[in-house]
Amino acid sequence: MKDHRKGLIAVLAAAILWSTGGLFIKLVSWDAVQLAGLRSFFAALVFIALYRKEIFYLNGFTVINAVFYTAVLILFVMATKLTTAANAIFLQYTAPLYVLFFEPLLNKTPFQKINVYTIIFCFTGMTLFFVGELSPGHLTGNIFALMSGVAFAAFLIGMRKNKKEFQLNTIFYGNVLIFLICLPSILKITDISFPDVWMTAFLGIFQIGIAYAIFSYGLKRVYAIEASLISMIEPVLNPVWVMLGYGEIPSFYAVMGGIIIISAISVRTFLLESPAMKARLKL
Repeated sequence: MKDHRKGLIAVLAAAILWSTGGLFIKLVSWDAVQLAGLRSFFAALVFIALYRKEIFYLNGFTVINAVFYTAVLILFVMATKLTTAANAIFLQYTAPLYVLFFEPLLNKTPFQKINVYTIIFCFTGMTLFFVGELSPGHLTGNIFALMSGVAFAAFLIGMRKNKKEFQLNTIFYGNVLIFLICLPSILKITDISFPDVWMTAFLGIFQIGIAYAIFSYGLKRVYAIEASLISMIEPVLNPVWVMLGYGEIPSFYAVMGGIIIISAISVRTFLLESPAMKARLKL
C-alpha cells in the first residue's frame, strides 16, 4: 500500500510538472526553436546525471521513436508560441484518437465499438477549436498542435513496440536530437537574460527530466488506468497556469472542445482498462 501511494503521488507530481510547460513557453522571449533546443539540452543533462551509462543503450526502435519524440516537442513549442496554450495542449491530446484509429490497422486487431464512439466525440471536440474568428497565427498554431498530436500518437505506438528498458533512453536520445537540430538557431541568440535562462532550465530539468523520471518510478507502482487518468491533469492545469501567470484566457469553444476530448478519452480509458468494468460490460 505504501508503494502504491508513493506511485500515485509520483504520477500526480509528474502531471503537475508537465502542466507548467505552457506558461514558461509563453514567458520565455526566445523563439520556439531556440527554446525547444535549450530545454532539451538541460533535460538530457538530467538523464545523464540520474542514469549514467545506462541511458546510452539503444536499439532500432529507440532511434525511430526518438525521431517521433523530437517532432512532438518541437511542434508543441511552436504551437504554444503561435496559438493559445489551451488550443496547443488539447489538440496535442487528440493523440489517443489517432492511436485508436491506426493501431487496429497496423496490428490487424478488430475495431471496438467504444473506440469508434470515442473517435467521433474527439473529432467533434477538435472541430470546436476552428470555430469563430482565427488569426493566421492561431490557425497555423492549431495545425502545428494537430501535427504534434499525430507525432505523439506515432511515438506512443512505437513505444509499445519497444522493450520497456529502452523507454527512458528513447526520451534521452530524443532530447539530444532536438538539441542538435536546434543548435544552429541557438547559436544566433544575442539577448541572454536571467529570466529566460532560469525558465528554460526549469523546463528542461523539472518539466521534462525530473517529471519523466518520477513518472517512470510511479508507473511501476500503480495500475495503468490510474496513471492514464491522473495524467489527464496535465491538459486541465496547463491553460489554468497560463491564465494565472500570463493572462491568456482560452475561448469558450476551446474550453468546450477540451472538455469533450478529455472526457471521451477518460471514459474510454476507464471502461476498457478497469477490470471491474470489463467484467460488467463483457468487453
